[in-house]
Order: sequence, then structure tokens, then C-alpha cells
Amino acid sequence: MADVLSQSEVESLLAALDPSFQAAAERPAGAARPAAFGNEPVSIYDFKRPERVSKEQMRALHALHEGFSREFGANLSSLMRTIVEVKLISVDQLTYSEFVFSLENPTCFNLLHSAGLEGHVVLDLSPSIVFPILDRLLGGGKEPRRMLPNRPLTEIEKRLCGRVVGLALEGLEHAWSKLCSLRLTVAQFESNPQLVQIVPPNEVVVLISFELTFNEARGILNLCIPFNTIEPLAEKLSSDAWASYTKRVSDPRQRQHLESGLARAGVQVVAELARTTLTAGDLMNLSIGDCIVTEKDARHGLEIYVESRPLFSAFPGLYKNHKAIRIGKALRPPNSPGTS
Repeated sequence: MADVLSQSEVESLLAALDPSFQAAAERPAGAARPAAFGNEPVSIYDFKRPERVSKEQMRALHALHEGFSREFGANLSSLMRTIVEVKLISVDQLTYSEFVFSLENPTCFNLLHSAGLEGHVVLDLSPSIVFPILDRLLGGGKEPRRMLPNRPLTEIEKRLCGRVVGLALEGLEHAWSKLCSLRLTVAQFESNPQLVQIVPPNEVVVLISFELTFNEARGILNLCIPFNTIEPLAEKLSSDAWASYTKRVSDPRQRQHLESGLARAGVQVVAELARTTLTAGDLMNLSIGDCIVTEKDARHGLEIYVESRPLFSAFPGLYKNHKAIRIGKALRPPNSPGTS
């Protein structure tokens, strides 16, 4: 009769045939085995927090709102007469209940209606930045406030805060202009975010957070967009079409400021009579009354150089007993088409 193998000998044989058995044998008792289907590992999926927005779409939203943060920071700085830094800090997807319970209470909770999208959008400003902004708009802000009031905004404060929200809406509409026409309006203002239910609690939303900083004040601006609201734009966000938002249309006011600034800039204008070559000896022997002969015909006039570039032909003369030149025609720049 053959010898009976011991338990350790059986495990040694199995480990020699299948290396994964050795790892299973060394695993502590009660530990879960890694899930696998055939030779492919099984990815863990949480049905409570489904990932409905792809990574490519998240990157597109991140790039989209980086432009918004710069524009909104510049406009807010102009309103408050001080430097305000707006920085995009995160773009995440989570459930609506997680977003609501992460907010302070009371807060500055603005429910926005978009005529270009189906559904609502939430814009929330934390009290840690709202009250310093209001203090600055009302003439204060010279010294940092050590204690912030823990109360809802008054009617006057809501009107002032509406100016800041209006700048944010203007920036969002401009940033999204290449994707769709948002046409945002404030549908409702609430201090308690838990009183507003725009989607089911387990519905996926995209949370875009910005950090606002000026002087020593610091706070968060949250933009919450339900996935169902932006789902019709999924293809545009997945393609490169969204990248065209960076192409800005020239603003007539900016052009006017630029033209008025350039008009006052000084430039060097030189009227060249002619050119010739002299030896050093001839130059040393020149005296008053000597004539220098050039190869240029007097009927050809002068050349006018602006910042060392020939731009016009001209003719010399007198105007009210002052030496003057009369502009003839514009010369073709050296690098223009048709020149060698």
C-alpha cells in the first residue's frame, strides 16, 4: 500500500503546480480572495456612486472652467477695487446628497435656471468669503474680520451679493458659449441648502470648486451641475470642439482703448534725402559750401522712415516759413506680398 501524504506535502505539490495556490495558502484565514473572471481581474464598482462622467469629459470641464476662473477673477477684482484671485481647485463627480451635506448652513445658495439646458444648476458661495466681500463693497475691508456672523444674509446683503453672482453668470455664459447658450438666471436664493431638492439624492452631479482669495479672506465657490443637465452635451465634451472656447471675439471697447493708447505713443520719423559713399579723407576735408553729389534724381523725392522702416515717399518744401515735407504715396513694406 502506498504511503499517505501529509497536509504539508500536499500543499507543496499544489504550490509547485499553481503559484497562486501558495499566495492563497499564505493569506490569513477569513481574508477575501481577489475577484477574477477567467484570467481578467474584476474591477470594483460602487452602485451607490456610479462614474457616469468619463475622464475625457472631466478634463474638458476642467479646461473649460480654468478660463472662467481667470475671467471671473479679473471682473471681480475690478468690482472690488482690489486683487481677487480665483483658482480652480477640483472637478469631481459625486451624489447630490453628498454635495448638499458638504455645504455650510447658512450659506449663499443660488439655484440657477438655464434656458439653454434642461434642468437647474447650483452656484454656492461660502460665508467665509461672502461676508468679507460684502464688507469690502460697503466701504470696509481695511482690517481682517476676526469673527464672521453665523446668520443668513439680509435683503441688502442679498442685493450686493447678487452683483457678484451676476459677474459669475456672465463669465459662465462666456466660457460655455462654444458649447451652448446657457442664458442663466437666478431662480431661487436659499440660506439652507437642504431645503432645495433639484434632483434625487443619489443622482450624480459634477462639482466644480474654486478658491477665492483676497487680502486675508479665503473661501470656496461651488458650481454643481447635475449629470442629466449636461448629458445632451456629452459628445461635444468628449470631442475637441470644446477647445475652441479659447478663441475670443474682439471687444469693441478693448479695441478703442488699444487704439487710443497707441495713438499717443511716440515714434521716430526720419526724412532721408539721399545716400552716398565718401572716403574718410573726403569727409575730413568737407567745409561750408561744399556740394555732395549723389546718384539720386531730385525728382524722386525723399523717403520717410518710421522706426527705421520706409513707409512713405515725400517732397521737401516750406509751410508757414518752416521746413516741411509733403507725403506722396505709401511705399510697399519689404516683407509684403509681391516683393522679392
